[in-house]
Amino acid sequence: MNKVIEYARELIARRSVTPEDAGCQAWLADRLRPLGFVIEPVVHGEVTNLWARRGSGAPLVCFAGHTDVVPTGPLEKWSYDPFTPTQSDDWLYGRGAADMKGSIAAFLAAVEDFVAAHPHHPGSIAWLITSDEEGPAIDGTVRVVERLAARGETIDYCIVGEPTCAERFGDTLKNGRRGSLHGRLAVQGVQGHIAYPHLARNPIHLAAPAIAELDATVWDEGNEYFPPTTWQISNIHGGTGATNVIPGHVDIVFNFRFSTASTVEGLQARVRDILDRHGLRYDLDWELGAKPYLTPRGDLVEALSAAIRASAGVEPALSTTGGTSDGRFIADIAREVVEFGPVNQTIHKIDECVGVGELEMLTDVYRRTLESLLRV
Repeated sequence: MNKVIEYARELIARRSVTPEDAGCQAWLADRLRPLGFVIEPVVHGEVTNLWARRGSGAPLVCFAGHTDVVPTGPLEKWSYDPFTPTQSDDWLYGRGAADMKGSIAAFLAAVEDFVAAHPHHPGSIAWLITSDEEGPAIDGTVRVVERLAARGETIDYCIVGEPTCAERFGDTLKNGRRGSLHGRLAVQGVQGHIAYPHLARNPIHLAAPAIAELDATVWDEGNEYFPPTTWQISNIHGGTGATNVIPGHVDIVFNFRFSTASTVEGLQARVRDILDRHGLRYDLDWELGAKPYLTPRGDLVEALSAAIRASAGVEPALSTTGGTSDGRFIADIAREVVEFGPVNQTIHKIDECVGVGELEMLTDVYRRTLESLLRV
């Protein structure tokens, strides 16, 4: 059996539903120590993190990812037990096969091959692994980044193994992600009997014109790498449940997915301007879920792209679409951050799977990228 498949099976078999690691990182550490990596566990609460480094020179190439997986959903709907890795034809099935234990297996196989061929390579190689990516992401990668920042340790190139490909292996690199800004808005009115509206002020009616303007606003035009910023309501609630009562307030939860063409402060100010212009009485609380980050074309994008062309015969497109990833934390201490992994069509689904050939090509891509960045 190809060793990357063996490693993927080993990891999938561990029931590491977030925030559990289920021994994945200890198993990785046991494989990395003989290669000369210094192992540094970083545990916070229920979350297990791993920082491992080989070498002390520059540049530092870091492989980043997560060992936690999402819950399985109804077991009876799976074709195979989700924690019994099963190969059928050219597919390996199991929870985490694509997101992202397959990538971690490819990291390991690539690093083993690279170190065997270049035991005295220049620069350094590191691993940053967490069990809190699929959860709240409070005690995971961000804690490791804080520790590294406190001692002045930075990363030159970081490869995050998230499943990025849309249709076929190699078609997409993620060279950035949009930011996520949540707002919780409570518009105040005056509660009253629905038959006597002149004695009340309906907050839903009052808020409606402002909502229409917020929806119609062009927040920015995006840029070369990002689509325009979007504003969406995710929840809205008003009323007591009775059919004859005008509510006293309406609660609205909304979200911006924003590009580097906008700032948090700018978006917040524009929302308040619209609400004030409509004469609303309101309370508004904000929560920044993620800052946007971007790695323009440079050493890392070019090295990965060349490796993908050589291994898969595909020219990858650059993309910043999708949700958030831990790249948003790593970008604080890393010069260049790019995500690349297998096809993402089955992630978080019943019968999650990854192509056996994908894992073999992914190993080759990671090895070639190491060779390019460390110039061996």
